[in-house]
Amino acid sequence: MTRQVLDPVHPDGARPSWLAPLTGRVGAEVRGVHLCPDLDEQTHERLHVALLRHKVLFFRAQHHLDAAGLEAFARLLGDTAVHPELDDWHTDASFSLYPPRFGIAHATEAPARGDGPPPDTARSGGETEWADTAAAYDGLPVELRELADRLWVVHTGPAETEHPLVRVHPETRERALLLGGFGWRVAGLSEEADSAALLRLFQDHVTRPENTVRWRWSPGDVALWDNRATQHRAVAGPGGRPRHSRHLAIGGETPIAVDGRRSVPR
Repeated sequence: MTRQVLDPVHPDGARPSWLAPLTGRVGAEVRGVHLCPDLDEQTHERLHVALLRHKVLFFRAQHHLDAAGLEAFARLLGDTAVHPELDDWHTDASFSLYPPRFGIAHATEAPARGDGPPPDTARSGGETEWADTAAAYDGLPVELRELADRLWVVHTGPAETEHPLVRVHPETRERALLLGGFGWRVAGLSEEADSAALLRLFQDHVTRPENTVRWRWSPGDVALWDNRATQHRAVAGPGGRPRHSRHLAIGGETPIAVDGRRSVPR
């Protein structure tokens, strides 16, 4: 497998001291950054480039953030909104013609480390997992990539939209699989079983362990992810104390297919 783009964070192989990758493909912890609405331009740019490379960034102990502070910081990235969540693998609000560009979550209360197995859902649990949908596309056999490039998927929620299965990232130009729990059926297929089998085939590639990163929450932690190239879910498990978090979505663009066509409402 080869990565689709050069590494924009450290192309010469040097690793900055403030950034600690958590896996070989997705996720990095950012150290020594105090998230706030008056973040300096250089730090903002470094974080943006790191986010494009690692897809999801984690910041520990951001206890100073209240609801207003989180909202003000999020506005540095674009217009904010709240969208419905799923407990299963999903890309935020993919039923929309304009799925969010980024997502951000801030844990205000979480089970302490060592409190036992992770609880049941993202809203009440101690762990969340993200998957790199660009790495998933990159790892497909050539024949499946060629098929994926031609398919469109109907995503259903409060709205219904037909998206390309493969979207071209507007900044990195990477190709990423646009699927998840709101993806309901393959457009143009009359047989429901055929549609379900194809969706399952590509979704299984997204969630392969090598494409994922898991984060165990502590109070004050913040996660920031590129919703255009990821899915996420709660990690299921019994018991544990509840986690409470603030979750915002940053307004996005209409996905564009490999052939240049744009998503359409239904």
